[in-house]
Amino acid sequence: MKNSLVPPAGPQRVLALAQLANSVGDGAYYVTSALYFTRIVGLDPARVGLGLTLAWAVGSLVGVPLGRLADRRGPRGTAVLLALATGLAVASFLVVRGFVPFVAAACAYASAQSGLAAARQALLAGLVSAGERTGLLAHLQSTLNAGLAVGAGLGGLALHAGTLAAYLGVFALDAVSFLLCAGTLLRLPPVAPAASRKVRGLGVLRDRPYALVTLLNTVLLLRMPLLSLGLPLWIAERTDAPAWLVSALFVLNTGAVMVFQVPMARGVTGLATATRAVRRSGWVMLAACAVFALSAGASPGVTVAALVAGAVLQVAAEMGQSAGSWQLSFDLAPADRVGEYQGFFGTGVTVARTLGPLVLTTLLVEWGTPGWLLLGGATLAASYAIGPAARKAAAGRTGQEIRQPVPVN
Repeated sequence: MKNSLVPPAGPQRVLALAQLANSVGDGAYYVTSALYFTRIVGLDPARVGLGLTLAWAVGSLVGVPLGRLADRRGPRGTAVLLALATGLAVASFLVVRGFVPFVAAACAYASAQSGLAAARQALLAGLVSAGERTGLLAHLQSTLNAGLAVGAGLGGLALHAGTLAAYLGVFALDAVSFLLCAGTLLRLPPVAPAASRKVRGLGVLRDRPYALVTLLNTVLLLRMPLLSLGLPLWIAERTDAPAWLVSALFVLNTGAVMVFQVPMARGVTGLATATRAVRRSGWVMLAACAVFALSAGASPGVTVAALVAGAVLQVAAEMGQSAGSWQLSFDLAPADRVGEYQGFFGTGVTVARTLGPLVLTTLLVEWGTPGWLLLGGATLAASYAIGPAARKAAAGRTGQEIRQPVPVN
């Protein structure tokens, strides 16, 4: 793979453009939605949180059947329809003025987003060779961060204006971004549906080794709310660091992923290298947690240095874990059920975002240093447990092509 931050021309670049299109709108949505729902719609913040929790719970449940639909009906057409459905759901927020309509719109949004993610992964698997998938996913992650950064800047302008028109403009932008995403996906060649195979119920749940890998990966994903919630609360409650450092650490993380995610993923080419990458990320995350813990009660200079060093270690762990988990999620899935399996694997993100705030608040704010060490220890344990789980899942893929054996360590 070339040492470039731009994916090769063809389907890979088109997929990146589709990612960029909707990530700009999402970035603007993320930074403005909470204030829009509370200040403009007039909902109580607690009810907004409850509604979004319910919505993402529903989204996590429908991700598997929508992924299965992509396998059976063709991932390109399914992805296009779900992109349009997501844009329509976002547009519906423009006219929502009550709690029940808000929950209904949020459920539609979360369901379409979850299904779209699974369908796009199935589309990627059908268009890109197995050896290039992790590299492309690294490109897409960099593109996602770049789009979110641009969108967040646009959202910041809307927040500065603070007018109804500015908020509505953001939601309209996000809706249009998904229309552009759908149009971009139509530029891709169609992928034939998988051969019909009867699957009872949520078939992926019967694949216990894969379900275990997904569960362990969910533990590793508890670091997702760290930057948006855990660290800001830690800095405010346990350190004397300046408030602006929260923004600086966010910029550091986003910039690092944009620049280094592709090189970090280059060495992950099969199951063996994937499990090693996840295992290394566990050690790096443990080191990051220990360094973050040192920032409590220290002098301002030491506190800032510890927080910056911890953030550098954390983003390195994040990039290694991401690359490894991408490879595992594809290589351990049956070739004719990629959408279904990716829909299930993606529920880990939803669960981590739902439970992560409660877990991190308890561990970091209430327990302090022991909580940081417990978080790092749990991450390390999960990163090591993924190896045996992946070996068992790979052994169960009888008749499937396993490009590289998982080492027994």
